[in-house]
Amino acid sequence: MTTDDVLAEVGPRLRRIRKDREVTLAALSESTGISVSTLSRLESGLRKPSLELLLPIAQAHQVPLDELIGTPAVGDPRVRSKPLVRHGRTYWPLTRQPGGLQAYKVLVPQGREEPEPRTHEGYEWLYVLAGRLRMVLGEHDVVLAAGEAAEFDTRVPHWFGSTGEGPVEFLSLFGPQGERMHVRAQPRRS
Repeated sequence: MTTDDVLAEVGPRLRRIRKDREVTLAALSESTGISVSTLSRLESGLRKPSLELLLPIAQAHQVPLDELIGTPAVGDPRVRSKPLVRHGRTYWPLTRQPGGLQAYKVLVPQGREEPEPRTHEGYEWLYVLAGRLRMVLGEHDVVLAAGEAAEFDTRVPHWFGSTGEGPVEFLSLFGPQGERMHVRAQPRRS
């Protein structure tokens, strides 16, 4: 399939996704900031899709970009993600749903950190894969072992890290607010 063939299929796919969600062009225009005429030309194939136009549409529909562009029906279903390192922790994204529920495998290296509880909107669930996870949640300071899980409202001050006895690996599930807080936040400058 050529690039022109792929681009020719984007317009009808955009229209189908919008109609399946029962969204009008006017409503999509309002949520994306893209004019109704541009959206209409994209759907009819009179305007070539660009990343600048497709990204806000994918975010408005809460679908991965490849759903708008199209992917081969048969392919490798594995999520191939690159690890992110933030604040000394390594995060492996396990989902590809922008604006939706996010799943990460997290590795916290051995070492004792001073807890710095934070709050944000959302709800979080975590499951310890290996090691021992120290979790400070409000007034509680608990240790979770491999195989244990926790769930909590992220408006309660919380922090988690290694107990200092070794590294810890855990799975974390949270919404977009949690992703911004845990993965995208910039380190504080001293």
